[in-house]
This record gives sequence, structure tokens and C-alpha cells, in this order.
Amino acid sequence: MVAESRLVISRGRGLTVSSRPIEMVERKGKGHPDTMCDRAAEEASISLSKYYLERYGRIFHHNLDKCVLVGGQARAWFGGGEVLEPMYLMIVGRATTRIEKGGSTDAVPVGSIILGTIKSWLRREFRFLDVDSHVVVDYRVKPGSADLVHVFESGSGVPLANDTSLGVAFAPRTETERLVTETERLLNSPEFKARRPEVGEDVKVMGLRENDRISLTVAAAMVSRLLESKEKYISVVEEAKEEILKMASRITDKEVEVNFNAADDYERGRYYLTVTGLSAENGDDGQVGRGNRVGGLITPMRPMSLEAAAGKNPVNHVGKIYNIAAQEIVDRLTSEVRGVEEAYCYMLSKIGHPIDEPQAIHIEYYGSAGEDAVRRYAESLVEDELSRLPRIWEGILQRRYDLFRGGEAWPDWAARRRA
Repeated sequence: MVAESRLVISRGRGLTVSSRPIEMVERKGKGHPDTMCDRAAEEASISLSKYYLERYGRIFHHNLDKCVLVGGQARAWFGGGEVLEPMYLMIVGRATTRIEKGGSTDAVPVGSIILGTIKSWLRREFRFLDVDSHVVVDYRVKPGSADLVHVFESGSGVPLANDTSLGVAFAPRTETERLVTETERLLNSPEFKARRPEVGEDVKVMGLRENDRISLTVAAAMVSRLLESKEKYISVVEEAKEEILKMASRITDKEVEVNFNAADDYERGRYYLTVTGLSAENGDDGQVGRGNRVGGLITPMRPMSLEAAAGKNPVNHVGKIYNIAAQEIVDRLTSEVRGVEEAYCYMLSKIGHPIDEPQAIHIEYYGSAGEDAVRRYAESLVEDELSRLPRIWEGILQRRYDLFRGGEAWPDWAARRRA
């Protein structure tokens, strides 16, 4: 618990992110190859966890946290196109494949669970992807290493940390961070797709703030069969830009510029056309851990963990659950303590020790609140959040945290806590 761990509270030095002269933020949408790998790994882990739980009353050791998407080949033109070579998506990991029950041994259908889950998810999420012909789904999953399985099985009530790893989080989001998030959410929302189905699911947004001016660079794969001409393409692009600017006016008073498919060259006939609405159809590859962090953004101006959290087991893999716990802590701190304008939380585990006894926790805050007041509140807050860690897997399986979902926002933690 917190009394047994090392909790350090400190006031931050220097400028907050929002007051710095420059800020850079990126978000890869749900159809980006890296996000697709994250989501595939996470969906596979959730399905396997539910299978273990329903059949045996508990979740067994697994980590399906390696995934690669090899891009295919396609040819697109105004009004049509064809996929020449399918994409290839492979899950690699470790899992409990045989379970002793009632004097006999059950074989766990790991492969069927992974393949069925990923194909169903692809059909739900990507409107123009023919799962039977546009993508090959594969897996390579072996039993877990003896030492990590032993750590997983050895917890007496409280799971033991499977690794010495970091969780990092920050709050609140700046206007730039919110704008980047909401731009991708807008373009991938059902409402926008109903109005502008020509915009595919592979959307990436890069935000640059220079003092009081924000520039958004949006890359969105366009669906060729729905665009009969370059005039139609240009019209859709302009309408999308207008919608982004209208949305931006509700978030910030700063000047906002939108560059949409900046690599296009209309005079030379260069357009971002795709058959499936995904860049992976024509050579763009993906990999787990190269996309958004757990909070849904890539934020080089903020401290962040490079942990590839997708697909890791939700019970004792601290590289996953500590990121969630750290986010809970900073969101509560900034929303519940007056004078805390910005906060960061760093949590470090120790392999083989209970997950609710981290090796160190460091909370750094900016604002007018006094250190004593912040410390008093943070101590009870951290103890509260650590007490929840042994059951955090429930929220992951119930999708309360919306991890790696690409098209959805990181939840309003403070509102959820008050509910």
C-alpha cells in the first residue's frame, strides 16, 4: 500500500505545456496500421480473458502483445479500384494453452479465439474492407515462459507484478491535445461518415501550436469508388476542412489552420485515393507500440512511457495497468484539488512484488496549491487507487477505459468517478 511504497510529491519547475511557445501533438486514428495492430492485440486479449473467466472462473497467464500488419498492394482510381495483394496481420505472443480440470487436461482453442475475434472486429470497424479477400489473419502463440507463469500464479489474493516497468500519465489536456483528439474523432464518427462516407477510416492528425496559432495537418485515406472525379474529391476535402474548423471554434479561440491531405498535388494528378479507406492496402505497415500511448495521443512535449501496453494481460502486467492507475490519479488530482493546474504521475513496479506495492510513485504538479495540501490529498488518493488495482482487470474487460480504440476519446475520468 502507499505507506509501504515510496511516494514523492514535488512542485514542477518551469513552464506548463500550454504556456510554452511551441507544442506538438499527434494522434493515429482507428484505421492507421499501428492503431490496427494495437486494437487487434487488445481485442484478442479481452476475448481470451473472457474465455478463461467463463470456463474456469479466472484469467490465466497470457500476453498477446506482439502484432504486425504487412501492407498489401492495391490500385485505386476515381470511381473504382482493386486490391491486388491482401494485407497480412499476425498476432504473436504467449498464452496458457492447456488447463488441468477435474483430473483431465483441457486444450484451450487459442487460435480459434484469436482468428474469430480479429475477423469480427475488422468486419465491424472497416466499411470497405473485405475480410475474406483483402486481409490474411494469422497467429503464432506459444505457452508462456515458466518464470513469468510462476509469477502470475503465485499471487495470494493480490497479483504479483510480472515486470519492473513504468506507468506514466498527465492531466489535464491542453487545447491543442483536445483539438487533435476531437479532429480524429470527428472524421471517424458515425455521424460524419453518414454525411461524408468518402473519407476512410485511416486518419492521422498532427497538431502544431506556435504561440497562439494552431496548425492541424490531417491525412485521411479517401475511398475511390465513392469519388467519381477530382472535382468531387476536392469538394469533399473542402467540406471536411470546414467541419474541422467549426468544431475547433468550440474548443479554442486561437487561430486554427487545417491542411488536409497535404501531399496531394492536384496539378500533377496526385490524390490520396484508396480502395478500402486504409493505407495498409498499398504498402503501409503497422506494429504494436508505435502508435498512440494508452491515453490516445503521442505527446513528445510530455513525459510518456514507451511501453507497448496493447494485448498484455489485464491482471498483473504493470506496463498496462500502471498507466491506467496513473491516469486515474492525475485526473482526480487536477479535478478535485483547487490550485493544481497540471499534474504528472510516474509509477514504478518491482517484479514479483504485489501490484499494489509499487517500488516508487512520483507526483509532480504545477499551480498555486501548497505542497502540504497536495501531499495530504495525494496520499489518500494514491492509497485509494492502489486498492483498486487487484480488480482493474474488470474495467478493462468491460471496456470502461476504451484502450486503443482509436475513434473514441479517453474517458472523462472525473465525471466517471463522480457518477
